[in-house]
Amino acid sequence: MERWRADVLGDEFEQLTLELGEDPEGPVVATLVRALPEELPWWRFAHDQRPLHDVDVLYVHGWSDYFFQKRLARFWTAKGARFYALDLRKYGRSLREGQTPGFTTDLAVYDEDIAAALEARGDADGRRLVLLGHSTGGLTLSLWAARHPGLPAAVILNAPWLEFQVARSAVAPVVEFGARYWPKDTAPQVDLGFYTRAQREVADPADPVEVNLDWRPEQTMPVHSGWLNAVLTGQRTVSQGLGIPAPVCVLLSTRTAIPARWSSELTRADSVLVVDDIAKAALKLGRTVTVERIDGALHDVFLSAHDAREDAYATLDRWVTGWNAACR
Repeated sequence: MERWRADVLGDEFEQLTLELGEDPEGPVVATLVRALPEELPWWRFAHDQRPLHDVDVLYVHGWSDYFFQKRLARFWTAKGARFYALDLRKYGRSLREGQTPGFTTDLAVYDEDIAAALEARGDADGRRLVLLGHSTGGLTLSLWAARHPGLPAAVILNAPWLEFQVARSAVAPVVEFGARYWPKDTAPQVDLGFYTRAQREVADPADPVEVNLDWRPEQTMPVHSGWLNAVLTGQRTVSQGLGIPAPVCVLLSTRTAIPARWSSELTRADSVLVVDDIAKAALKLGRTVTVERIDGALHDVFLSAHDAREDAYATLDRWVTGWNAACR
């Protein structure tokens, strides 16, 4: 049986390997990371007064990505929550030699990863589950929440990839045909590395972020037709309405910048998604959806320049505070 062990993020974090069987590329694992908050003073053990002492947070990363956001974990643990992050199969800590990075032909396969992560938490009786997803992880968790009504108490999405950047209805048939016969064919690389550069340009020495470029390369991992078809299928399901019963919060930049060439505008906008389309698609997630627009934010709003990043955390804090009060 696997045990928790030290994580690459340092003393505040541990990781657990989740065995998920095999697929045609060999043994498959996911990796669960947990934050280790500061120990409470002995006199507070009897009754934790922090507002989220009964909350478990599960974070899922986006495409060509993994979990490395220490501050995001600290935001939750400071409020008393237990914070977990999941590196899905074939991503980040879970990528094994000989595997196609990030490859799947069905986003529902991640139900196995999520189920293993939730089980690994241990005692969860009476605890509220908050899902927190970024980009493709936001799409994956939205679909999971719709298939598992009643399990998540809240869903928080950081720039979720809910709609394609061009006309999905025109692209989908071509992608579906390719996925059926050549699922591992790759699309031309169109990422020039400007999103990664934008994050470096706005990096704050007072709030440092270290990234493993083997797990989160300067340019995105190769896009395979089978994987892209899985994403388009998930987006079509969202467009039909998911009916998530839990309240949903969606955090987005106020504008999109096209990354055709480098400019300083790319440090103040989402250069990955068309954010107005995402805002519109978000309304199909459930009956209670809040869309929060962060001026000057990057695609990952929590990696933005200082003012936008602080606004993102303040906005998240305000929403979580209101949600928690409504639960009482």
